[in-house]
Amino acid sequence: MKNISILVPESSVMQAICDPQYLFSAVNNFLQAAGKPALFDVKLVGATREVKLANGNYSVHADQLLDEVEQTDLIFIPALFGDMEAALLRNKKLVPWIVEQYNKGAVVASLCVGAFLLADTGLLNGKKCSTHWLFSNEFRRMFPEVELVDGRIVTEEGRIYSSGGANSYWNLLLHLVEKYTDRATAILAAKFFAIDIGRNSQSAFAIFQGQKAHADAEIRQVQQHIEENFAEKFTIDELAEMVAMGRRSFERRFKAATNNTVIEYIQRVKVEVAKRSFEISRKNINEVMYDVGYSDTKAFRDVFKKVTGLTPGEYRGRYSTQASLSS
Repeated sequence: MKNISILVPESSVMQAICDPQYLFSAVNNFLQAAGKPALFDVKLVGATREVKLANGNYSVHADQLLDEVEQTDLIFIPALFGDMEAALLRNKKLVPWIVEQYNKGAVVASLCVGAFLLADTGLLNGKKCSTHWLFSNEFRRMFPEVELVDGRIVTEEGRIYSSGGANSYWNLLLHLVEKYTDRATAILAAKFFAIDIGRNSQSAFAIFQGQKAHADAEIRQVQQHIEENFAEKFTIDELAEMVAMGRRSFERRFKAATNNTVIEYIQRVKVEVAKRSFEISRKNINEVMYDVGYSDTKAFRDVFKKVTGLTPGEYRGRYSTQASLSS
């Protein structure tokens, strides 16, 4: 029997508590229906017996308090809600327990922005991590010693798992079902819950907003110029000259400020404009390609797929409002 402890932090998202409880309880039912014993003992674990969520609209009752858990096999840290720094302060008492159980051999998995609480333990220092794409800049600011992997749905390193944003955590849950049971059971669970078991990237959902939460005014000036003139072809030397910097110094400062190389930033800006065009206009792929400054179809396709995980055609087919209206 595998002991699963689903933490109930303050300021957490109730659905991210209920979903793993529901999934692993359902897997027990699948196993028993196949004549096998149940595999998971699922418990809600909290610092107090009752935790109020959503401004007191809901309350979750813990099955166990922290000090009642001698040892567990798998810990889930659900997504947090609201101000992340305030949420971490409210849940400081959970941190030493997570570290203690990890040191005893437990696997630890964060769901969506539960990665903030996981990172607060220090267990992620020097390791890779995933979280919701919308919170990536804030995460990097708060935890610079953690390597945040953009776009990844599931990240695994040293008995520590993390997942991408929102419903992406279902892919991590299914991954762990497969880890502890088998592929057939994971596929059955995926079908039961109508989850795409093969999805491995959240890049298609990301909205690139530019990393401007930094103090380098010259770099912000260049970012603004790139975003306002996305159809142009820039050289790094031209952009460096615009702010009176040498190329090497400019490239170093740009990467430090934005976490992107200059070329990556230009590509992401162009792809973001292309995405919006595919979503709301009737333009074909070549028209959009020319609009954002590309003339080579293969180069545009390759960059678009690198950033979003989808080809331009796939993206338009999936997210175009015009296609939806005409169908």
